[in-house]
Amino acid sequence: MRCCTIASLRLLLPLNNKSGRTTIFIEPMRLAGLQWHIARLLFILLLLPAAVRTDGTLSPDIRISSEALGYDLQYRVYLPENVQNRENLPVLFVTDGHGYLSEGRMVRTLDRLIGKDDIQPVVVVFVDPRDPDRLASNRRNQQFFCNRLYLKFYTDELIPAIESAYTVSGRQESRSILGLSFGGLNAACFGLLGYEWFSGLGIMSPANQPVPALLEAYEKMPLLPLRIFLSTGKPDDNTQANRRFHTVLRDKGYDVHYMEVRRGHNWNNWRPLIDDFLLHFYAISGDTAPRNDRPTADPQDRRDR
Repeated sequence: MRCCTIASLRLLLPLNNKSGRTTIFIEPMRLAGLQWHIARLLFILLLLPAAVRTDGTLSPDIRISSEALGYDLQYRVYLPENVQNRENLPVLFVTDGHGYLSEGRMVRTLDRLIGKDDIQPVVVVFVDPRDPDRLASNRRNQQFFCNRLYLKFYTDELIPAIESAYTVSGRQESRSILGLSFGGLNAACFGLLGYEWFSGLGIMSPANQPVPALLEAYEKMPLLPLRIFLSTGKPDDNTQANRRFHTVLRDKGYDVHYMEVRRGHNWNNWRPLIDDFLLHFYAISGDTAPRNDRPTADPQDRRDR
């Protein structure tokens, strides 16, 4: 096979020295066949401007003492890349935050959707319901059942702490809450009790049994300034109760996006829906409905995964 000779290659690469550049010499050599093509490809790549996307960052656990609740909690904060150059970012609060991080792998989903410009950058606060000093002690059953003191923790303590530390918007329409199971119930409760602070509700597989008056409250309350993402699995995920909840919200006139999936009450149901939730609330395009989907109001027109 015919060989090719590279007499000399001189590449200038930006580095942090006095001149800002360094010179790399590749001595004359003989490269044959595949070696030549590899060398040419490397040469081209070195000349291309760097266009590497940086993922967002996730803080370590941040401890906060709550006067409203009388105990300490912890949370972690996801910041999109270049957050220091952005202002008035929307902020999403996620209950059962440790589960959305470990089982839901939500940071990976955020990096992907933000990196592809599918959604706008959003600050996400992952709130851990567990005792920071004894993680085996999960206090979600005390917190999530329309607990006004838990809401007070958000409105008087957590939200001010986030707004003082990060460049997030302080407007109600830029603030959302997401949860699953009892956390979904909590999001629905925040819609009724905290609509002055939250406009977006992410309600995944809500287990509304501990608050049986919830649906009646949504029926009797005036129409509130809320956008709602509601999902359920089938057949074993409180499906009938959640269909009734959807009917109440739809008939009341709420902006509600409803989805059913052929999964049970587990992360095989919830993990794939994180994309749909984020796209519904934060899509950059004018159409905020998730891709390949649209809001459904008819049992015959529900999406399965």
